[in-house]
Amino acid sequence: MRMSDIIEEFIKELLKGEEEYIEIQRNELAEHFNCVPSQINYVIQTRFKPSQGYYVESKRGGGGHIKIKKINITKSNYLMHIISNMERKITAQEVDIYISNFLSYDIVNKNEAKLLKVATSDKVLCIPKDLKDELRANIFKNMLINLVED
Repeated sequence: MRMSDIIEEFIKELLKGEEEYIEIQRNELAEHFNCVPSQINYVIQTRFKPSQGYYVESKRGGGGHIKIKKINITKSNYLMHIISNMERKITAQEVDIYISNFLSYDIVNKNEAKLLKVATSDKVLCIPKDLKDELRANIFKNMLINLVED
């Protein structure tokens, strides 16, 4: 495992406790893993985003306290949050990240994930490159809207 993966798993284990949130100190965590504090920042910024179901509050000074809360939201709320915050254009790589997160959080099943991936792949979107990411975003958003439960 890479150091980022190890740090992510450690934080997720802390979140499994009964507390509503965890508060960690960036410098102490960096010392625990024998890494630089910027590595902790990287993990938190890339793996604990609102789109992944987390609320993060960062406090400067004193070693940098970070408060992380797992948001318990429904599938429909989660999808609507993604849809409303999605940019006008999206790359195939970004779609892959979304799909991976959807699978991790049981938002979609494997068949739905395959359909989302195929419908938004570069192989299917045979149009000029400057239009491709915008069309991909429209297709992806509309497919997600159809996954939202009433």
